[in-house]
Amino acid sequence: MALKKKPVTGMKDILPEEMEIRDYVIGVIKETYKQFGFTPIETPCVEHIENLSSKQGGENEKLIFKILKRGEKLKAAQEKEEQEENDLVDGGLRYDLTVPLVRFYSNHANELPAPFKALQIGSVWRADRPQKGRYRQFYQCDIDILGEPSNLAEIELILATTTTLGKLGFHNFQIKINDRQILKAMACYSGFLEEDYDSVFITLDKLDKIGMEGVAKELLENGFSQASIDKYLSLFQGFETAENGLLYIYDSLGEYLEDSVKTGLKEIIDSVGAVKSSDFEIVFDPSLVRGMSYYTGTIFEIAMPELGIACGGGGRYDKMIGKFTGKDVPACGFSIGFERIVLLLLENGFQVPNQNKKTAFLIEKGISAEKLCEIIKEAQKLRSEGRQVLVARMNKNKKFQKETLMSQGYEEFQEFFVS
Repeated sequence: MALKKKPVTGMKDILPEEMEIRDYVIGVIKETYKQFGFTPIETPCVEHIENLSSKQGGENEKLIFKILKRGEKLKAAQEKEEQEENDLVDGGLRYDLTVPLVRFYSNHANELPAPFKALQIGSVWRADRPQKGRYRQFYQCDIDILGEPSNLAEIELILATTTTLGKLGFHNFQIKINDRQILKAMACYSGFLEEDYDSVFITLDKLDKIGMEGVAKELLENGFSQASIDKYLSLFQGFETAENGLLYIYDSLGEYLEDSVKTGLKEIIDSVGAVKSSDFEIVFDPSLVRGMSYYTGTIFEIAMPELGIACGGGGRYDKMIGKFTGKDVPACGFSIGFERIVLLLLENGFQVPNQNKKTAFLIEKGISAEKLCEIIKEAQKLRSEGRQVLVARMNKNKKFQKETLMSQGYEEFQEFFVS
């Protein structure tokens, strides 16, 4: 069987130029989030299959890379007369960082401060269809606040995330915000049954792609009444034309929406707008859904005009920890779309700032051992002063070698020849 040199579909090799930018971005993210009091943690990339398949991950649960049982356990499972897929597996690669975080917190809550502000960066895997800015293995950068029931959690998460984006040079982006309680109230007001909410929201989530007419058509095809569909979509049409969209939705829903939700969302929007340090706009979007079914309250998303797609998001998930411990703990998180951020920086020709000067020592083949030691000593001296020095043999095609090194940021060259 021939060996394959290309990576597995949906995954990619990362060249040095991109790796340099990725390292820089991770450095900015970690530094900024720590300034907001977030504490780094790490969880395994493999999770129990029961945790990953708990009907909380939405469509992502269909995209799990599952891991077969091993040894005698696998053999025993294979010998069963009737087998289901999950009889053969006991683990899977994590599809996000939230499920592992909740398991982590449930296991270590007594050892952690309250509230706990977690920072986690790592790879996740989804058996998704690859496309621009979307891979089957990709990095996520999450911050979460566990144990804080008030809107302070949402405000801090949004400010930390937008401050980070500002430091990376992004501006004129949007933070879209909504609340799952508003979504449910709009569906109830329109006459949809509670057991049908998830189906309605799945269709609504396609609004950007299929438009209002497409949403109406799909809802009708799914068996919902024309009266409910018309009443539902009229809310969005009224929102678009209203002078104050948030107030319009609140007034329209009336008793269908609790006062605490009305005041809470406005408080977040007003507070973030008053103290933000980056150039962005926070806007209410009643069509924002977010696919994860574990969200219970506020949800938010980063909209980047350059890509026309979301570059991160999050929300409140107050019921998730209770599924592990039997006791609910308020929780809220925000994740930056790391891969898409890096893609934008690469496409815009981003250069990592404030780098130490990079020098290359190129040594002709056949130079004496004594001379080689002198060259390496000089390189060591410059390295001790903070310089980045590459020591390498001189290629036959020296011009091409230097051009390649220059593309990697090397500005100064010293050449050493056989005397």
